[in-house]
Amino acid sequence: MSLIRKMDQVYRHWRFSLPKRTSELVALVAVSTTLFLFLHTRDLNTKLREMEVRLQPEDIISSNQIISGKIRNLSRITSVEKISSGGSAPEERSGVKAMMKLLQSTGEMSTLQPNQINNTRKAEQDVIFFNRVPKVGSQTLMELLRRLSIRNGFGFHQDKVQRVETIRLAPEDQASLSAQVSSYEPPSVFIKHVCFTNVSSFGLPKPIYINLVRDPVERVISWYYYVRAPWYYVERKLAFPDLPLPDPKWLKKDFEQCVLSEDRECRYIRGEVREGIGDHRRQSMFFCGHHIDCLPFNTEGALERAKRAVEENYAVVGVLEEMNTTLAVLEHYIPRFFKGASDIYWNEISRYNPINKNNFKPQVSEEIKDIVRRNFTKEIEFYEFCKQRLHKQYLALKLNNKP
Repeated sequence: MSLIRKMDQVYRHWRFSLPKRTSELVALVAVSTTLFLFLHTRDLNTKLREMEVRLQPEDIISSNQIISGKIRNLSRITSVEKISSGGSAPEERSGVKAMMKLLQSTGEMSTLQPNQINNTRKAEQDVIFFNRVPKVGSQTLMELLRRLSIRNGFGFHQDKVQRVETIRLAPEDQASLSAQVSSYEPPSVFIKHVCFTNVSSFGLPKPIYINLVRDPVERVISWYYYVRAPWYYVERKLAFPDLPLPDPKWLKKDFEQCVLSEDRECRYIRGEVREGIGDHRRQSMFFCGHHIDCLPFNTEGALERAKRAVEENYAVVGVLEEMNTTLAVLEHYIPRFFKGASDIYWNEISRYNPINKNNFKPQVSEEIKDIVRRNFTKEIEFYEFCKQRLHKQYLALKLNNKP
């Protein structure tokens, strides 16, 4: 019996004394393994998301399937196609399909060529003017251009941060801006938040205009919470220490409640004019220009001016929700600057460098979005117009590549 007791004591001593370091080692291995599995799983999820967008089978579009088309009345189209990878996301391919069906009903497309709808050929200087719209992915495109400038050998110029971002300029300021754009040694790119500025109207060579657009309701929600994000004010304070902090009540104001209570900030009234630094509620403002007719909200006159500026001046107006199509068109229509854009975007920027993502933006219900949409009819029409133009440019490339 005493032998059994001694063995039991030895066992207890071994169980409770020896494994202390061993248990620490086991715990460390377990934590390390968990961390490794987490990182590996995250990497796999990232790759799977990329494959969903990039590697799905492409719908074959043959030249005898496509005849021609009018674009104006086609609505609610979405599309992302990628020439270089031969694939696109199904929900985005539908836009090109819808465009194709529309073009089959007329005879225009049979003679469509990329150079006919590429305003790059109209440029008189090898300088890109990117008058970027806020909250449409323009920070990402700006970073893409910065990296491409190193790879493709062109100058990269960005306007400095402004204390007050004035997007609508007086004629003398437009002339000064035009001179600045024309002062850069080609090839170069210049980037600034500003309304479309007709550089050639001041007797200077015409640059290559580009821009991006986004679903206008999603954009206005993004803007609403962007200017309330804590890091936004930290950045502003660092740049301009004497700037006063905003009212905490304003910072905490919820978008849904703002719309339902008909707060002035969230009332989108047709014909209303908000002068001063410019109306950031509208992305069409950045295309309409500096004319007084561009000021009233959601009006036919401002819409038509914006459309005309795009059609006559912009080489490419990309769409945030259709980045594959946007990159394909940029690479083929402005190759001097955008050669290799898809590679850098997918393998460097999109994968490892999410830019300006606002984790403080809450979900907004579809009911609230529908209320806003009813007052954004012209903005939505302009957005659809830009999508349709992008689809047409893409389809012209597809036809041109057919044997």
